[in-house]
Amino acid sequence: MSAIAAKASEGTLESGQPHHDHAERAGASKRIIAGYGFWIFLLSDIVMFSAFFATYAVLVRSTAGGPGGRQLFDLRNVGLETACLLFSSFTCGIASIGAQTQRGAWFYGAMAVTFLLGAAFLGLEIHEFAGLVAQNAGPTRSAFLSAFFTLVGCHGLHVTAGLLWLLTMVAQVFAKGYRPDILRRILCFSLFWHALDIIWVGLFTVVYLMGAAS
Repeated sequence: MSAIAAKASEGTLESGQPHHDHAERAGASKRIIAGYGFWIFLLSDIVMFSAFFATYAVLVRSTAGGPGGRQLFDLRNVGLETACLLFSSFTCGIASIGAQTQRGAWFYGAMAVTFLLGAAFLGLEIHEFAGLVAQNAGPTRSAFLSAFFTLVGCHGLHVTAGLLWLLTMVAQVFAKGYRPDILRRILCFSLFWHALDIIWVGLFTVVYLMGAAS
C-alpha cells in the first residue's frame, strides 16, 4: 500500500509540473502578445507624427513676414525640457524593473520621480507656449507657427495622457498588487513613455536645433 501511495504521490507531482509549466507559458505568451499588439498601436501613432513632421517641413519657411525659429526658440528652456523627459525614461525603466521584481520602494519611488519629471516637462512647455503667444507669435500668426504648435502640442497632449496613465497604474498596483494583467499594462505604459522620448528627440533635432540654426 505504501508503494502504491508513493507512486500516486509521484504521479501527482509529475502531473502538477506540466500544469505549472503550462501556466507559466500562458502568462509569458499573453505578455508577448500584449507587447506586440501595443507596438502596432505605437507604430500607428508614429505614422500620425510623421505626417505632422512632414507638414512642418513644408511650412517651416511660411512665416508670413513674421518671426521664425531663430528669433523665437529658447534652446536653454528646450534643453531643460529634453533633460527632464530623457531622465524620466530612465526612471520609468527602474519602475518597470521594480514592478517585475515586486519591489514596492523601487516601483513607487521611480514612478513618483517619473511623474514629477513629466510634469516639469509640461510646465516648461506651457511656459514656452505662453511666452510665444505674449510675443504675438501664436498659432494663428503664420502657417509656420500653426504647424509648430500642432506638432509640439500634440506631443504635449501625449505626455499629459501618459501622466494620467501613470497615476492609474500606481493606483491599480496599490489596490490589487502585482497581478499579471497589471504587469502587462505597466509594460504597455513603459513602451508608450519610451516612444514619447524617441519622438521628442526627433522634435528637438528637427524643430528646435535646425530651426534655431536656419
